[in-house]
Amino acid sequence: MKFATLVISAGLLAAPAFADTCSSKKDATHRVDASYTTAIAGEGYTKAKADIVDTAAAAGSFSTLLAAAEAAGLVGALKGDGPLTVFAPTDEAFAALPAGTVETLLMPENKDALAGVLKLHVIAGSKVKSGDLAGQTITATTLNGDLNVDGTDGVVLTAPGSTATVVAADVAASNGIIHVIDTVLLPAG
Repeated sequence: MKFATLVISAGLLAAPAFADTCSSKKDATHRVDASYTTAIAGEGYTKAKADIVDTAAAAGSFSTLLAAAEAAGLVGALKGDGPLTVFAPTDEAFAALPAGTVETLLMPENKDALAGVLKLHVIAGSKVKSGDLAGQTITATTLNGDLNVDGTDGVVLTAPGSTATVVAADVAASNGIIHVIDTVLLPAG
């Protein structure tokens, strides 16, 4: 419940500024691997019948992300009303972290650190589509700090401790939108 309140509060504060920043250049082109988007969205999910968690589970390539969300106690918030924009790292992105990182983060005593990593992947209060980002360089406020978003050549996200590329965009969910990324974003420190 505490996280849900945080999600709603952060979204209400961040959404208007982010929406205003993203409102121009909606007609600009952007590169997205459409075949991957279709594959992970699946036929049953193209009309956004499932929430973010169920959509990610159906895709089959986000088991580490979902296990991490469960360990951090964030599944309920990701299944909530939203709207949310989630930058979802694939299982391969988690596997590319240094050896032992995922296992360490999943330990109960590291729940807060894990939640901090996952919250860096979530924008609350709005569904940000790739067309909103195309041709722009902006700063987006997540639940755990700012991301630099460069939409001038695809979409590249930069956090204090890492950089990720959106490899599939605009996967619709009933409570938001998912953008698949190739790297786990890490907060500073």
